[in-house]
Amino acid sequence: MAIYSRILLKLSGEALASEGNSIDPKTLDKVVSIVRSALDLDVEVAIVIGGGNIFRGASLAKVGMNRVTGDHIGMLATVMNALAIADAFERNQIASTVMSGFPIGGGVCDPVDHNKAKEALSQGKVVIFSAGTGSPCFTTDTGAALRAIEVEADVVFKATKVDGIYCSDPANNANAVKYDTLSFNEAIEKNLAVMDTAAFALCREHNINICVFSMLDDINTLSNILNGRSVGTTVSQNGDLT
Repeated sequence: MAIYSRILLKLSGEALASEGNSIDPKTLDKVVSIVRSALDLDVEVAIVIGGGNIFRGASLAKVGMNRVTGDHIGMLATVMNALAIADAFERNQIASTVMSGFPIGGGVCDPVDHNKAKEALSQGKVVIFSAGTGSPCFTTDTGAALRAIEVEADVVFKATKVDGIYCSDPANNANAVKYDTLSFNEAIEKNLAVMDTAAFALCREHNINICVFSMLDDINTLSNILNGRSVGTTVSQNGDLT
């Protein structure tokens, strides 16, 4: 039996990309396999997707674009990613629904409604949240924490390019030390860039643990964690694994 019954999985937009492809079909297939492994354990899965593989609002602001405009473009990019994931699920007979943080007409997707989202999850559908919080100047990490609170998820899983949280970027520092566990206060005080402070603070306030790990290298990683294996870095109230 899985140790969690309802999870929020945060996927970066960059995780969907490959060289030459903003959205890589092979990576979509991996996401399908990973999510299916959780569903097979009777775990309810909500997803928050980023848009950095297409546009990132903060990056656009650095080159002179109005920050609010850049963030709106970035949020629209997350909608594109969400629709691509939903299509991959549909082709593999996994029921899903896409919700957006701001209204989008034309039958593209529904606006976020936490009651409808919880109902869909309880019916076995994967709920894919897009457009972050629906407001500029907030990251999709904060959006993930907010949606986890709204759907009453047991935990937030964040898939990254590395296998946990390190004291510094392991890509630039071969001596970087990996943390197995951290408290929310430690993560905030150390200013660890893996998630923003607002996301850590929201999860701390609502007592929702965060697990940061590398998922796409091994499609069994998420199911291994759900089966009780200690993988990645867990951030909790007291810095333990419970």
